[in-house]
Amino acid sequence: MEITQRLLEWYVEHARPFPWRSEAVDPYVVLLSETMLQQTQASRVAEYLPRFLALFPDIHTLASASNGEIVRSWKGMGYNSRALRLRDAAKVISEQFAGVVPHDINVLRSLPGVGPYTSAAITCFAYNTYVVVLDVNVRRVYSRLHSTQPTTADVLSDDVLTSFAASVIPVKEPSRWHHAVMDLGATICTARVPTCSACPLSDLCPSANVMTAAVRTRRPEPSFRGEPRRLWRGRVVEHLRGHAGSGISMQRLATVLFGSDHCAQDVLWFTELVDALQRDGLVKRRGRTISLAD
Repeated sequence: MEITQRLLEWYVEHARPFPWRSEAVDPYVVLLSETMLQQTQASRVAEYLPRFLALFPDIHTLASASNGEIVRSWKGMGYNSRALRLRDAAKVISEQFAGVVPHDINVLRSLPGVGPYTSAAITCFAYNTYVVVLDVNVRRVYSRLHSTQPTTADVLSDDVLTSFAASVIPVKEPSRWHHAVMDLGATICTARVPTCSACPLSDLCPSANVMTAAVRTRRPEPSFRGEPRRLWRGRVVEHLRGHAGSGISMQRLATVLFGSDHCAQDVLWFTELVDALQRDGLVKRRGRTISLAD
């Protein structure tokens, strides 16, 4: 198919050079990178991944890491609970699969923290398995190639996109194909201002140069004092990274977060936040003292 041939030829010249892309693919590195890429920019993951591999060079090393070791090593990557789920998945792989990342998509789906997208991505990129991988970039590119999209925000249903994918994914090169589509979506067929003039598929794309810019609205998220709850969670964990051993008192940490004039409502909300972090395995409380989990 012409779309397939053109995009793969474009990819030869324009592939983004990431450390998880290599001729000798390591399924463990793919597992790490796909977990890290879930909610983190690729450029940051590219910088962080080699440091993480230096600490945890294989599945067995990662599987044996404590909560505290994992959370400390995840500094700067956000969503610390992802790191714990990654370690939990490594435990299962170490104990049940002799340290070999499974290639079966259904087995991958059963691992902690591995959902539909991540399982498809791992089996595709680690083992070059013919499977449909749909992330935000792929959905956008496929939607625009499938039919005219009125605005830059319009995306077709996964059922339609999966059917379209079957017509363009090359049977022998599904891994390289998906990397190519993702790169096109990340660099040219972007969400807000696509550069259709630079796209190798523009004359084959019914959406090229006809979409109007969409006004995007974000759904509100749980907040406190005007800031998202996830940021407060991150601040607590980040502060505790610098207090190994005995930890820090709840009162002192509340003062660090809210200032010396914090009120009873602040303390109540902060206590509930710490309780949630403890349930997630990120911190531990001993009386009125808090520290990173062991």
